[in-house]
Amino acid sequence: MNLRFVLIAHALLFSLLQHRSSAQAGEHDLLIPQNLLGLVHAPEVHVELRLSDEQQQQLETLFGEIDGDWFRARILPPEQQITAKAALEKRVLEWFQKQGTAEQQTRLKQLELQSLGTRLLLRPEVMRDLQLDSSQQLQLVGLAKAADLANLQLQQATLKSENTSALKTTAADAMAAEQKSPQAVLTPTQQKKLSQLIGKPFDTAQLKRIYPMAPELVPTEDWINSPPLTLKQLRGKVVILHYYAFQCHNCHANFEHYSAWHKRFSNDDVVVIGIQRPETSAEHDPAAVRAAAKERKMEYPILIDLESKNWDAWANTMWPTVYIIDQQGYIRHWWQGELNWQGATGDKTLTDLVNSLIKE
Repeated sequence: MNLRFVLIAHALLFSLLQHRSSAQAGEHDLLIPQNLLGLVHAPEVHVELRLSDEQQQQLETLFGEIDGDWFRARILPPEQQITAKAALEKRVLEWFQKQGTAEQQTRLKQLELQSLGTRLLLRPEVMRDLQLDSSQQLQLVGLAKAADLANLQLQQATLKSENTSALKTTAADAMAAEQKSPQAVLTPTQQKKLSQLIGKPFDTAQLKRIYPMAPELVPTEDWINSPPLTLKQLRGKVVILHYYAFQCHNCHANFEHYSAWHKRFSNDDVVVIGIQRPETSAEHDPAAVRAAAKERKMEYPILIDLESKNWDAWANTMWPTVYIIDQQGYIRHWWQGELNWQGATGDKTLTDLVNSLIKE
């Protein structure tokens, strides 16, 4: 199921890219990742920027204002995502201009460029600073599109259970060609200038906390096995939060994992919370929800989201979905669909993450 959603996202991306063949700055935004928001959420970046305790506290206040919009933007069409994230990135940059030092601003820009890999060469300001000519720009855009297209074709074939050996080779070759683009396309002078632009190397691929602060639970009186809870009051605990509907067959496949986590981690400051958002008419009946929870021996706290207010606040899109929230209230991972769909090992992935968070 996860692959299906990745495929849809890439299909939307390429339907738009068909109309973007020019290499002029600003016309290929869909090829360039937007990583700034994820970077500023990472504690390792805070250390690298030498943010003070006060600056980190102020940043967290800002995150509380913007993270809900950032997380909900993930379900928007690609072009709308770009616009929404750009507005939030602007707020972050404005904060650094007011509250950060010149050195912090410069280093943040360097880290952002490094996080883009070779796609940094598609950024308009980088093209300008390196004085790339139109031929170079066309080559770089072409390499990026070829890599994305090869990966899309590989994903499509994988979804259809087709033979992918040739497509894997094509995708690997396309990505390798793009990775070599700085040496293949740039002049020695441009390569030297590029090294100056990105500064001292920093491994952005190893950052652990790159997702938003989890949206707060929308209050409701309909709780099972618990009085109403908030994520704020659960700070200091790892939270495993899942959306379900009790008549959803795919949800049934995950129930035993939720109960197992509840029993396994009950003494480790881990809380499992279910959110029942109805799909069928029967699921709109709180008494039926309670009866189903009792029948399934779901003994952990459950919020009955009759009006879909929590579903909307999280921009959730499917049953089931599982979110892992760390002790500071930040989303660290989420899984859509059955945890063991077609041989998937989502249960192990999430269990390993929870164990890792307990040790942090």
